[in-house]
Amino acid sequence: MISVIADPIPGYTYTLNRFCEYSGRPRGPDRQEFQESMSRLFRDVEGARLCPDGSVVCIGAFDGLHLGHRALVQRTVTRARDLDVPAVALSFEPLPREFFAGQSPPPRLTLPRAKAEGLRVLGVDLVGLMRFDAHTALIPAEDFVLKTLVERLAVKEVWVGPEFCFGHRRSGDVALLRSLGDRYGFIAEKIEPLQVQGERISSTLIREALSDGDFAHAARLLGRPYRIGGRVVRGRRLGRTLGFPTANLRFPKTPALSGVYATWVRGVSGSDSTPWPSVSSFGTRPTVGGGEPLLEAHLFDFDGDLYGRHIEIEFVSKLRDELRFSGLPELTEQMHRDAALARRILSEQPSRVIV
Repeated sequence: MISVIADPIPGYTYTLNRFCEYSGRPRGPDRQEFQESMSRLFRDVEGARLCPDGSVVCIGAFDGLHLGHRALVQRTVTRARDLDVPAVALSFEPLPREFFAGQSPPPRLTLPRAKAEGLRVLGVDLVGLMRFDAHTALIPAEDFVLKTLVERLAVKEVWVGPEFCFGHRRSGDVALLRSLGDRYGFIAEKIEPLQVQGERISSTLIREALSDGDFAHAARLLGRPYRIGGRVVRGRRLGRTLGFPTANLRFPKTPALSGVYATWVRGVSGSDSTPWPSVSSFGTRPTVGGGEPLLEAHLFDFDGDLYGRHIEIEFVSKLRDELRFSGLPELTEQMHRDAALARRILSEQPSRVIV
């Protein structure tokens, strides 16, 4: 086991908020950057060769990009720089466990585009978010290695995490990778599990911590506070009529948490990384007949227009579970209580500014 102390990457989450979850084609200066970013992403297992001079590849779910994922990616990037070839990160969307779960998918920490751009921030040159469907699930492990790693990426080294399996019925493992590496001329290695304060890092533990409202525990495993970023979208404007206008972010996956929270919002003032105090609701809004999960942040003492802006919402403390109220008056009374409690909590736990 390798033990590490959580140490966030400076500016990591702030850089992500410029990219996460575009819901349309961006305009102005963001458009070229968005297009260039997407040109470094591919979705297909088979196709033309992408790295004619070779590559170093890491494979994983990368949900949350926690400290263990970062160790794997950083090892891959280091080896790619040593060999003067592109660093490639491979994952699947949807994640295989989501696909096989059908109508009851497990919670997600990170949305696909945020994951892709997070990998780019960590130094990856090419990201593969490969489509996982019924056809992909039947691909034998040996065929995946030949078609994707050898023919598409001309792989020189493959790096994976502990307990890595792949291919039809999870028949492939590190031993098979090494055997095929001898045949096709590449090396396969795995990194050791990482620990923080004696605890092995995993996305499962992070999801459990978030579900329990233990954000300090989640932050230790992630290496940074848990945040969700995206582009502010228009809602039903019901909050405004109740005196609580909100900045809304869609989350078209099953979230790892739900309820009402004391939060910080970043990106309110563009390049200014100073956070804004807020109270946020994350859920399906049962009182008003909601559906898809929506993250709604009410920024205290804020008067402005955030539509279309990319923000990040950092979770500090859970106030309560999501509830169904008898009507809007009861809901509004509770919102006032939530806001007062969030203000008090945030005044006692000021958020650090990311440089």
